Amino acid sequence: MKLLIIAVGSRGDVQPFVAFGRAATAAGHDVLLSAPQGFDAMIRAAGLTPAPLPVDFQELLQQPEMQAAFNSLTGRLKAFRWANEIMNDQLSEMWRIGLEVSPDLILYHFKGAMGPYLGRKLGVPALPVALQPGFAATGEYPMFLMGSNDRGAALNRATHRIIHATMRMGTNVMVKRWIKATGAEIGPLMEVRQGYAPTGAPTRLHAFSPTLVPRPTDWGAGDVQTGYFFEDPDADYLPDPALAAFLEAGPPPIYAGFGSMPGLNHERTTRALRGALEKTGQRAVLATGWGGIEGFETGENIHVLDAVPHTWLFPRVSAVIHHGGSGTTHEGLRWGKPSVVCPLFADQPFFGARVAALGAGPDPIRQKRLTADNLAAAIDVALRPETAANAAAAGERIRTETGIADTLALIERLA
Repeated sequence: MKLLIIAVGSRGDVQPFVAFGRAATAAGHDVLLSAPQGFDAMIRAAGLTPAPLPVDFQELLQQPEMQAAFNSLTGRLKAFRWANEIMNDQLSEMWRIGLEVSPDLILYHFKGAMGPYLGRKLGVPALPVALQPGFAATGEYPMFLMGSNDRGAALNRATHRIIHATMRMGTNVMVKRWIKATGAEIGPLMEVRQGYAPTGAPTRLHAFSPTLVPRPTDWGAGDVQTGYFFEDPDADYLPDPALAAFLEAGPPPIYAGFGSMPGLNHERTTRALRGALEKTGQRAVLATGWGGIEGFETGENIHVLDAVPHTWLFPRVSAVIHHGGSGTTHEGLRWGKPSVVCPLFADQPFFGARVAALGAGPDPIRQKRLTADNLAAAIDVALRPETAANAAAAGERIRTETGIADTLALIERLA
């Protein structure tokens, strides 16, 4: 099978598709992965063919219009509209790649808006893949952009419909603008969230753990919850000797890192983290990256690094402090580690609330409210024996899930 994967977003949006593509390639399929600039090396290392889109997502996240998305729902909607306005080149490249490759099946992230249009044009299945629980309406929880508080079935379902309608209008404006600019003949407007099937009803994939977010009982048969697309640990990975020595020099440390999302206030985040570590006396591995941790130096109780594979490090730590992105949340729980979630926006508060509901961590603390005192208190909760036991139990269940294998079997039946 010739498989086209369209993955648009930051590392957390792309890496699960790389993991899936690696497995599909090992199963004998020909996989091309189209993603933003900056991921080619990771894609090639997995044995896949990269097809880069003309956007640097990390640079995009630094723009003032995107920074506004961290502050409010209004900011998020404005950012969504602004992002749509700069999508012409990316839509053109998605369209060109799809027609050139002529795949047998397409998997696409919801930001890969050309996915269903290419499916219809080529007469092949195009399946959307959700990494967050919010792209199929349910009465059992709200759409993640509207928070995590249960409003009851009717209002929960209404939050999905409101956000879906807003997204549909924004995407349609973007696609119509692109059609006008390029003259492309793609047929009538489609619901990107729905996908495309040449015959019968389309299938949507929901690639998040049923341990973390159970499948809603009011979903239809076309909504398939696969479980997360985990990367296998690299048995040949060799850590930096200084990191290995730090880990061996004392009890398992806490990990703190806020992923590839730029922080709201680097100084506040750093001050809160420094104070919390002093108050709790914990050893820590700190990943600086893009996430707002700065001003630390490696010392007796702290090891500072830019990045390290979570699949290698997380089994060796006591707890994980992070932003609540889908990837880090799943990876922490996979290895049975309590999480202290300090979300910025989007799906992050929702995942933080789900971790707390499992008893695998304290209530999430918004980064804009982060202090040394509340972070220290959250670390204390995370390190309680009952929290560790709950996280370990969740990890045992998650490690039995087979998201990639189940998805591969499904698309082999559909292609």
